[in-house]
Amino acid sequence: MKKIIVFTFGLFFCVSSFSQELRCNIQLVTTKIPGTNKQVFQTLQGAITEFMNNTAWTNYKFGNNERIECNMLFNLTDMKGNDQYLGTLQIQARRPVYNSSYNTVIFNYVDNDLDFRYTEYQPLEFSETSHLSGLTSILAYYAYIIMGINFDSFGLQSGTELFQRAEKIVNNAQNAAEKGWRGAESQSRRNRYWLINNILNTDFEPIREFIYIYHRSGLDQMYDKTFEARENILESLTLLQDVYRNRPDPFMHFLQVVLDAKSDEFVNVFSEATDEEKRRALLILNQIDPTHKEKYSQISNPG
Repeated sequence: MKKIIVFTFGLFFCVSSFSQELRCNIQLVTTKIPGTNKQVFQTLQGAITEFMNNTAWTNYKFGNNERIECNMLFNLTDMKGNDQYLGTLQIQARRPVYNSSYNTVIFNYVDNDLDFRYTEYQPLEFSETSHLSGLTSILAYYAYIIMGINFDSFGLQSGTELFQRAEKIVNNAQNAAEKGWRGAESQSRRNRYWLINNILNTDFEPIREFIYIYHRSGLDQMYDKTFEARENILESLTLLQDVYRNRPDPFMHFLQVVLDAKSDEFVNVFSEATDEEKRRALLILNQIDPTHKEKYSQISNPG
């Protein structure tokens, strides 16, 4: 499968002198942390930036202009002792759409269980075989999630190996002191454990198929074959509908994550559709994603 990806999508995975996969913008919000010494946060931001952008996460070779664009916003809201930080982490990742200057959001997620220890100038060390640090485990976990979804959008289930690495990070952290790694910690089943559990659960495979068809047969074809591409996107929604109807998990975290990332784009795509396409799209979207029902009303009533 890897060789097929490299050959078929050489535009994306071409060999070059660069090996880093991510171009990640890091921001820290620390207004709720008491104290006057803010230098530690500048040091931390620089260390995270270097860790995310200078680590070679895979054996693939990425050109500098092919690196995956992403943002991470650390909102630190509490500090315990001298080195433990609590808060939230918002992650957004994008990928370019073929034959356009448009970048589509592929992942938009808020982690409400940010919990890590950091001492200024402490080296950020990570191991795939053991849990060395809450911070680096979180960073590596989301690096693999971002890359896995990106790979899935170019090749059917091509991100499996990367998702399995994220799962291994979760498994290594089961005895960690930090929160966010264990299934029992979240009654709503919305944390790092449940996200990767859903992604690799075979009951959710139609969502990963949606990610591939939506991007490769949909968005990437919009420039040359607008009507066919929109029809492919409409058909891809039935895959999400199948998961919703089967309800493999009472909370279906992965499904909602995908819908949160794509809801605005669905409105843009179908606002220019035929009346019949709008009707079919709204029928599916309002059923599987009632949270964004008001937003989807703009498909029939733009502006």
